[in-house]
Amino acid sequence: MTQWTSAVGAAQLARQLTAQHPRPGGPSARKPPAYRALADGIRMLVLEGRVPVAARLPAERELALSLSVSRTTVAAAYETLRGEGFLESRRGAGSWTAVPAGNPLPARGLEPLPPESLGSVIDLGCASLPAPEPWLTRSVQGALEALPPYAHTHGDYPAGLPVLRQTLADRYTALGIPTMPEQIMVTTGAMGAIDAICHLFAGRGERIAVESPSYANILQLMREAGARLVPVAMAEGLTGWDLPRWRQALRDAAPRLAYVVADFHNPTGALADEDQRRRLVDAARSAGTVLVVDETMSELHLDDGIDMPRRVCAFDPAGSTVLTVGSASKAFWAGMRIGWVRAAPDVIRSLVAARAYADMGTPVLEQLAVNWLMQSGGWEEAVAIRRVQARENRDALVAAVRRELPDWEFDVPNGGLTLWVRTGGLSGSRIAEAGERVGVRVPSGPRFGVDGAFEGYVRLPFTVGGPVAEEAATRLAAAAQLVETGVSTGTEMPRTFVA
Repeated sequence: MTQWTSAVGAAQLARQLTAQHPRPGGPSARKPPAYRALADGIRMLVLEGRVPVAARLPAERELALSLSVSRTTVAAAYETLRGEGFLESRRGAGSWTAVPAGNPLPARGLEPLPPESLGSVIDLGCASLPAPEPWLTRSVQGALEALPPYAHTHGDYPAGLPVLRQTLADRYTALGIPTMPEQIMVTTGAMGAIDAICHLFAGRGERIAVESPSYANILQLMREAGARLVPVAMAEGLTGWDLPRWRQALRDAAPRLAYVVADFHNPTGALADEDQRRRLVDAARSAGTVLVVDETMSELHLDDGIDMPRRVCAFDPAGSTVLTVGSASKAFWAGMRIGWVRAAPDVIRSLVAARAYADMGTPVLEQLAVNWLMQSGGWEEAVAIRRVQARENRDALVAAVRRELPDWEFDVPNGGLTLWVRTGGLSGSRIAEAGERVGVRVPSGPRFGVDGAFEGYVRLPFTVGGPVAEEAATRLAAAAQLVETGVSTGTEMPRTFVA
């Protein structure tokens, strides 16, 4: 019986391997044998989740041709991987990837650690903060008080509770973007919104233009939906989008959808200015591309004096080109799984109709809690708490990383929840794996790119502050030291974490 469930082509694997950055070293640094370097590269791709477990690898001769190495080198690398438990083979069926017994399967997204692990591991994988109390408790109490009339109904509201749709529409109208409740659909988080949009607009094989880098979990969602991703490079630093590249991508690739984060971009923290927003909407309209704008970070401006540009949908008020996605997850709490879409009424009707075959609707109690927050003024109070917390965490993390890792480079964003860090020539994937062994969890750059890009980066969210931020930076420095000195990351080491 065949043991593999997918296959990786020789050209694809060669691209991923050549995109990896080698470990830095001086003239006296010992270079590993070619077969060892190849085995290390394939193992890292498996551990990163960029080559799936149970994926059939190319035949030795095919990979040797693609990499311009000898077949003997590939055969020795495969034999090394078999000995380490990362490859299995059977005559007639080929060779396929595996993980050794006792090793966890690589995460395909950025799933949060289970609560029982938080005492020993500093989790920098998830860009979310604890709930801003007392507003979570108050919102749930307010929701319970409003619940009885809804309890006498069937409880299924595929478009969302009418009262919350009206509240969200009023908030856009107050921003100078006239909006009717018929232009709003409430979803189960921003991920639920984008999943619904992708299934409606971008069938399997359709092109979707994405920022490069972009939010890892959305990229994975689109891959699993069968989309063909078209990466468009961001401008340098925190300056937002590179409009000439966007115009070229929209013209040449003619993508059905484009996904962007205009406000404090995840992961770079960039803020697109008003002129960029207007020009991107115009370019998308001219190309016939639907522009999906993720606004989950839009309220997290952290520094005084920031002149926030108008929302992207202000340049397409009818919602025919721009589909706006919002969420309570970043501005309030990730456990409050409430998101929404703002679009033209006919688009909303299509999304609602398609949703009937997915999740039927979003939980009523959580919708009532968000509505209570927005109607009572609690939302503004809670977001103010969140901004203070995120700003303090950001400043503590920046200071700690600059002290412990002076060779690492980054621009400090004025908002959002993430630092995009260049790791001084070290492999972000190797730092991420070494970090797991010294007690800090950090996502590597390739998770946020397409086809192995951004190997020299990691993303650091502002989720910890004070002494914990200092300890996180110390552990990151220890992980970097393991990588820099060439300590093997292929085997587990004893976990002696400090709580």
